[in-house]
Amino acid sequence: MDETQLRLDGNAAAGLLQEVFVHELTSARGACASCGAVAEVGAQHLYMYPQSPGAVLRCSACASVLLVLVQGGGHLRLALPGFMWLEFREAGAQAG
Repeated sequence: MDETQLRLDGNAAAGLLQEVFVHELTSARGACASCGAVAEVGAQHLYMYPQSPGAVLRCSACASVLLVLVQGGGHLRLALPGFMWLEFREAGAQAG
């Protein structure tokens, strides 16, 4: 069996992606790719101005850019350049 027999296209990840992108993100924990600090998304520093097309989330420990969200022309563009990982609690999972 070679790689081409195991490979699927990105559409096969739809179910997994749907599980991730329905979560309340401010309570998700993430690690900064720059300094390694781990904290909840809601504890980071947000830069957003009333007339701006988007927002920039920066690490509260080192000020590196973690997330950029831009809205315009009927589209949302999300970049997560500064997260090493994000962790979400699965629905129904116990805290701890």
